[in-house]
Amino acid sequence: MTLFAEHYLLADWPAPARVKTLMTTRLGGVSTAPFDSLNPAQHVGDDSRQVDANRQIIAATLNQLGDVDAVQWLNQTHSIDVIHSDYHTVSQSPDADACTTVIPNIACAVMTADCLPLLLCRQDGSAVAACHAGWRGLLDGVIEQTVQQLAGNSASPILVWLGPAISQASFEVGGEVRQQFLAAAGNQQAATDDCFIDSGNSNKYLADLYQLARLRLHRLSIDQIFGGELCTFNDRQRFYSYRRDGQTGRLASIIWLD
Repeated sequence: MTLFAEHYLLADWPAPARVKTLMTTRLGGVSTAPFDSLNPAQHVGDDSRQVDANRQIIAATLNQLGDVDAVQWLNQTHSIDVIHSDYHTVSQSPDADACTTVIPNIACAVMTADCLPLLLCRQDGSAVAACHAGWRGLLDGVIEQTVQQLAGNSASPILVWLGPAISQASFEVGGEVRQQFLAAAGNQQAATDDCFIDSGNSNKYLADLYQLARLRLHRLSIDQIFGGELCTFNDRQRFYSYRRDGQTGRLASIIWLD
């Protein structure tokens, strides 16, 4: 992970030069507690004027890296819906949990506060995508749907970067979640079971979102996977965490073609 302009992170991966990324932290904005300070989410109870100001700050930062005409924000619902972003969709916030585009200067964005953000691109630099995956989205196939839409008819390999999410040590789920993943694991059953550690509480397990995502990507024959080393829950200074704080802001993971 590379630091940019003090408060931002860049994906550390061998993507083509025209593929640009930016990951916000909670720092550098105008929102007040408990959303302090760079919250771009309009749905969490923050003052809408402060959110708009934060989005303007983010837009200005994006343009330090490459030209961006508009950012595609989504109304995320833990679905597996993926949209193709263009100059029409960016004027809205469609219900979806992933977006992809082949149009230069349109940035795809997802917002998270413990769930896993994935940024993806074709290795030939012809298309990019952003994906929001909590455990429900992972289970239902949001990664598979995103890869299918991103790949299209192209034979170009796909690269994936896993942004900051809650780490296994801090992510306790019920036994029913483990059972659902095992039921959907196919020939990855043993590897999937390894993603769950008994937490010591009755029928509760610590789940590894990062590894569950890697398994899904491997099943799609994607092996160029990067990132996945940060924890939103443990890094209070830089990251929002819903599991830690309840009412809080959101981080934005953004990708575009220059």
